[in-house]
Amino acid sequence: MIVRHDALRRLLAAGLLVTLAACTTAKLETPEPPGVNPNEIGKTNDPAAGFANAGPGSEEDFILNVGRRTFFASGSAELDSVARATLDKQAAFLQQYPRWLMKLQGFADDPGSESTQVALSQKRADAVMRYIVSKGVDPKRMWAKGYGKDRLVRACTDTACRVQNRRVVSNLRNEYDAP
Repeated sequence: MIVRHDALRRLLAAGLLVTLAACTTAKLETPEPPGVNPNEIGKTNDPAAGFANAGPGSEEDFILNVGRRTFFASGSAELDSVARATLDKQAAFLQQYPRWLMKLQGFADDPGSESTQVALSQKRADAVMRYIVSKGVDPKRMWAKGYGKDRLVRACTDTACRVQNRRVVSNLRNEYDAP
């Protein structure tokens, strides 16, 4: 009986603590650092670091509002609907701002030899270039280079991670540089 009585007493004490905790009306608040408006915390409308001057037609505008990465399925250089949507925006940007040139850098993280990777990444860069040209952009404003597995975003084995490496990066340039 002593064991049961002791267990019952503990159960009642725990219940009392839960009841008291539920009745508490005091709200604990963490004070804000000096100069911080609590109504502004968590807002994301501020420009990203380094992009404070992202005016229309700037490289920052292109990166933030157009997008410069086109992704591909494993072993493929085919453009899917998401890739075409990004490239449509890139073509429109280039038509609106004709001062820009574009370097297309293809990358691969697919099965196969190094030479296979370089060839696939070149096909990806060429596919992006053909698509943008089909939208009316002068091909003389672009050049494409495949780099294979060079410059991986992340070295990893799972599919969700590796897809980040199967890409073409469209970089704006003021003048031609080495492919």
